[in-house]
Amino acid sequence: MTQATLHYIADPLCGWCYAAAPLVRAARDVAGLDVVFHGGGMMAGPNAQPVTPQLRNYVMPHDHRIAALTGQPFGDAYFDGLLRDGTAVFDSAPPTAAVLAAEALAGRGLDMFAALQRAHYVDGKRIADRDVLVDIAAEATNATNETNAAGLGLDREAFAKALDTQDAAALARHFRDSRAWLARVGGSGFPTFALAIGDQIERLEPGRYLGQPDAWRDALRERLLAVQTTASAEGGAGALPQCGPDGCAL
Repeated sequence: MTQATLHYIADPLCGWCYAAAPLVRAARDVAGLDVVFHGGGMMAGPNAQPVTPQLRNYVMPHDHRIAALTGQPFGDAYFDGLLRDGTAVFDSAPPTAAVLAAEALAGRGLDMFAALQRAHYVDGKRIADRDVLVDIAAEATNATNETNAAGLGLDREAFAKALDTQDAAALARHFRDSRAWLARVGGSGFPTFALAIGDQIERLEPGRYLGQPDAWRDALRERLLAVQTTASAEGGAGALPQCGPDGCAL
């Protein structure tokens, strides 16, 4: 069987990436399909910004829209805590470094990405802070309910060392490579999904599946079967709302 890879170009501070989180979980259940994360650096470097009343008033209506469309949870600790914390900074670089560290250490980058999304949008944690990232990596996972998983249960010291290897130069290379992937598949923002099977690659449009992860899983399975057998099936339709490459214009 030809190897199939779903390239997932996303950012931990992208609201629409959080909207698509159930789709990522569903894709990971598809046999014969690898899901590979590419961090876009949406709010890294000069695009990082402190939490302000203006930022809160901008994102909240869109967060409510995401919740209504997808059923994704948003916590009071996020709305009334983090979004009112004027000392907090939204910076994509540290959480992306944590995803890369978890992947390098234990092959669990996507698990870390999901844990960071929950920490941010539900628990209202400051995921740009190194201590918070190490805590999330080291906390035990709640095995009875994946959506309420507290953390990854990784060795604290080993993760901290892996995190420190993801320095500014390494992150810059990763962001540059991710933007190259975005351009290669004709994506315009985050999240972007691109399915690669053999030497074929196509950008998928999963917008119609928001809030319907089971249907998305079935569609991916059918797509893999079609390409494996005919190498000529058409892709789906339905544009997915996105955050822009340099900001989350929801």
